[in-house]
Amino acid sequence: MATILITGGHSGLGLECSKFLASKYHYNLILAGRSPEKMQVVASELQQTYKVKVSVIKMDTSSLVSVRSGVAQCLALIDKGEVDNLQAIICNAGVRFNGKVSYTADGYEETYATNYLGHVLLTELLLDKVADNGRIVFTASGTHDPDTSDGKIMGIAAGVTATELANTGKNGAKPISLGKMYATSKLDMIAYVYELDRRLSKSGSSILSIAYDPGATTGTGFLRNMPKPLQWLAETSFMRWVMKRNGVTMGETILSGQFLAAVSADKAYSNGSGKYFQSNNGKLIERRSSKLSYDQQRAKKLWNDTKILIHLQPNEVSKKIQ
Repeated sequence: MATILITGGHSGLGLECSKFLASKYHYNLILAGRSPEKMQVVASELQQTYKVKVSVIKMDTSSLVSVRSGVAQCLALIDKGEVDNLQAIICNAGVRFNGKVSYTADGYEETYATNYLGHVLLTELLLDKVADNGRIVFTASGTHDPDTSDGKIMGIAAGVTATELANTGKNGAKPISLGKMYATSKLDMIAYVYELDRRLSKSGSSILSIAYDPGATTGTGFLRNMPKPLQWLAETSFMRWVMKRNGVTMGETILSGQFLAAVSADKAYSNGSGKYFQSNNGKLIERRSSKLSYDQQRAKKLWNDTKILIHLQPNEVSKKIQ
């Protein structure tokens, strides 16, 4: 039975996705996250309920060392024949911080490292283990688009390179706000998805590269890491009515998780490469992302800068995009 790897697949939106991948599509799973103990509890429940195989690997996407260690665990499982080659990689884990800027052990701003850099490294290192017609899916956010109500909530750091984003606030410079860091990390996810699609297509690969926006739900980093009173307020029927009335794209944890599973596994989305899908008020729709996300010159620079930031070595570059 084919296997799908998902980061953050043991809680919130990711858990609902994992349940649906197991129950409807009957995929074996690899759960990747920071807490093996918590993931093992979920893995046991998924195995018992849906009769699929669920493996657990420790991986913190904020740490390049941890991502490499998690990838090594995944490759060992594949080499031993304990799991099949990957049908999909779902880059779902994400954070939105409040307060002062913080940095990872690699010296990078934590939001950008967790949401974007770590997931790109994961994708690059495992791309050759993705099956033909497999999928790479990034969980993005409507906040990346400053022309929408979602994007106007935070804004983005336009005109700032990946290197500048990763190193914001250093040497006495004023750091970019954490709201903008979150939204811009999601913008760069989408730009990377599109650039990966172009490169896969050029090389003749059948692997799909897809961006997905679950809408505003408590199962995403956008709301989950906000102060508890704001989380509670956001989930009240009145506030959801106000947000919807003002054009905010509303999701719902269970349904948005199921939609994530669909774009990752369903045959209906087998032509979805290079596209942006959104959970929008109970429907899964294809729509245009922000204007900046389609800027190919920016995407090429992002691609090259990102490879330097994640310390990708020449022998680690996928054979599928050379």
